[in-house]
Amino acid sequence: MNEKYIHFIAEKLQIKDWQVENCADMFAEGDTVPFISRYRKEKTGGLDDVEVAEIRHWTETFAELDKRKATVLSTIEGQGKLTDALRAQIEDCMVSSQLEDLYLPFRPKRRTRATVAREKGLEPLADKLLRDPVRDPLAEAASYTGEAVPTAEEALAGARDIIAERAAESPYVRGFMRQELRRKNLDVKATKAAKTDPAAQKYRSYFSYHEDIRRMPAHRLLAILRGQEEGFLSTRMIYPMDHCTRQVVSRVMHGIRGNIGPAQNAQIRLAVEDALDRLIVPSISTEVIKEYKEKADIESIKVFGENLRQLLLEAPVGQKRTMAVDPGFRNGCKIACLDEQGNLLHHEIIYPHPPQSEKMKAIIAVSKMLQNYGVEVIAVGNGTASRETEEFMRRIPMPDSCKVYVVSEDGASIYSASEVAREEFPDEDVTVRGAVSIGRRLMDPLAELVKIDPKSLGVGQYQYDVDQNLLREKLDDTVVSCVNKVGVNLNTASPYLLAYVSGIGPALARNIVEYRAAAGGFESRQQLLNVPRLGAKTFEQCAGFLRIHDAANPLDNSAVHPEAYHIVDKMAADLGVSTAELVGNEELCKRIDPAAYVEGDFGLPTLKDILKELAKPGRDPREKADEFAFSDAVHSMEDLEPGMELPGIVNNITDFGAFVDIGVHQDGLIHVSQMGDARKQGLKLHQHIYVTVIGVDLERRRISLKFVR
Repeated sequence: MNEKYIHFIAEKLQIKDWQVENCADMFAEGDTVPFISRYRKEKTGGLDDVEVAEIRHWTETFAELDKRKATVLSTIEGQGKLTDALRAQIEDCMVSSQLEDLYLPFRPKRRTRATVAREKGLEPLADKLLRDPVRDPLAEAASYTGEAVPTAEEALAGARDIIAERAAESPYVRGFMRQELRRKNLDVKATKAAKTDPAAQKYRSYFSYHEDIRRMPAHRLLAILRGQEEGFLSTRMIYPMDHCTRQVVSRVMHGIRGNIGPAQNAQIRLAVEDALDRLIVPSISTEVIKEYKEKADIESIKVFGENLRQLLLEAPVGQKRTMAVDPGFRNGCKIACLDEQGNLLHHEIIYPHPPQSEKMKAIIAVSKMLQNYGVEVIAVGNGTASRETEEFMRRIPMPDSCKVYVVSEDGASIYSASEVAREEFPDEDVTVRGAVSIGRRLMDPLAELVKIDPKSLGVGQYQYDVDQNLLREKLDDTVVSCVNKVGVNLNTASPYLLAYVSGIGPALARNIVEYRAAAGGFESRQQLLNVPRLGAKTFEQCAGFLRIHDAANPLDNSAVHPEAYHIVDKMAADLGVSTAELVGNEELCKRIDPAAYVEGDFGLPTLKDILKELAKPGRDPREKADEFAFSDAVHSMEDLEPGMELPGIVNNITDFGAFVDIGVHQDGLIHVSQMGDARKQGLKLHQHIYVTVIGVDLERRRISLKFVR
């Protein structure tokens, strides 16, 4: 990779050039982000997966920039206008805006006013006005009149059009205006449509609004741009016309030989004012707004990615017999009973709530299912009738060990109608599939949620307004990171989960599942090499993230990579024990000096990771699930009063606050100004917290909360 690119990335991420260079080399060799961050720490200097993914993003960005440079150079060269100086400028570009500024004068363009003026032979007049002192521009223009240009005034107007276009295409002028507009106010107004359409009312705060675009929070800019997209708002950048005109005039007149008079200066000023108003400001304004939108996108996507990470790494209850409940009023509560592996054993519908209200019948049905299917945990979806259904379930006599959990059902309806769900449950309808998904989310959120488009999980901020390619990249990276952080059971994982394991992908995941079915399961990691189309490179990338429970070699159920098995064997031999005796024995692991086993690519960072894994092999990094109950004092917004302290569950986190479910069918908002200690500590998705009610707006269905603990 270009050394300038390497240095740019290193400075941006505040790391060393060699770290970037090594990562770029490994990407070129086909290594993945999880593999590099987990098993190549010596080469990365201990960079985590987020940092490695960022390096990959920039290497791909610069690869695209190089492709664009090649196209630009080829086009200009084809016009016979490529000089050595211009080539050097193009090759030195580090951002696309610089490249496009240089290319603009040579870009094939539609017919413009300047084009028409050139066709009329007025370019020499424009050249003269920009090169030499002209005492009387009108008299000079008279010599360019004729059939195509009847008057001197029209000749001057045409020359000004040419000057205006040159100013608009000048990299120096565009650079100045870009810097100028980057620190100005964005002015927002309501359109005519907004005054008559009720749908525009959600944007009424912006009907007459302006703010320094540098200081505008991401959520506000995205909201304004959405309003503009819907036709309710218009935007423009406010700039000081006189100041900008003077500055641009000085840049345009920079090459004039000698002093010019007021008449010539006036002509150039008119051309520049026209250029600013008609060509430069509209173009650069759009570019600057786009630039700040990209920053807002990155900020919002970062929030979304962190929320998704917390959601995917949410505590599982593990392999327990589960009763999953998709609550409802009129259409009843859909119940699915699952075995320890999440297989569907039974399903039915009960009606514990009005309007049917067959409560006694529902109690008998649930009690029977609890007994018949040995239910250990109950998962209640958090949608309509969730609060009422949770309370109903808690009133049914059951063993103390059987606990009730409220589970987010965001995206469950998307899953239930998906191709994945139809493939898993071809003979069941969408209501049954949705209930099963709720139950499986409690058992293992990660394994279930990978089947659903992350954008449907309700944890984003303006996810449909941000750059969709960047969003997809971030979300894919997050899912991959979480799957490989936890590790995957090779003999039970679905193809959808396996597809996110380092180096595998959907096609190989299906090959693995088909081989597993035919062979009766995997007995060792080495068997992976028998899977069709899974070669040595893929094995290198994926093996360390796959687990085989009860394997003959206990290391196959750990995060120790097969390439390091010989080191563990040597450690065990030096201690006078077998590898099986060493794995899981913390006391023996403490007696090992990692420095004694440094060799080749295996340095201290990798050896310390190996010892940590040997002490607790295959440990799930996720916490255990906690039971939760809402306050019995409130059931609707009408029950809320300022000052109440209530338990709640964090449902979504944005850059302006956190939305919390307090059991009244409407989430409340803890604004960032009311976060207190939580702002420093950082709230987590689905965290159980306590809040104080500070305001209730029944008309607008808004609840204001303050974090307590």
